[in-house]
Amino acid sequence: MRSTPPTPISDTLFKLSETLKRRKKYVKNEFQAFGLQLAEELDDWKNKSLYIRLAKSTDRRLLEKALYFVKDHSPKEVRSPGRLFMWKLKELKKEEL
Repeated sequence: MRSTPPTPISDTLFKLSETLKRRKKYVKNEFQAFGLQLAEELDDWKNKSLYIRLAKSTDRRLLEKALYFVKDHSPKEVRSPGRLFMWKLKELKKEEL
């Protein structure tokens, strides 16, 4: 069961329009848009290709849970949001098995 209803592709692409204009990148697929959204929210543009690959191959539910986990923490407490995201994603994958 999904905890949140899925968002339409058009809404996701619209949210990233400003970022894409700044980066001058073209998005063809929904997973690319979601991967760039992850990179933006985690403020980790250096690893944007990693997030795009994760968005393509990993269950969206797990990615959203890991993202919400990072967002729930105070920014002052988290040194590296990307590292915390990857750790939580690994833990969620272990739980699923």
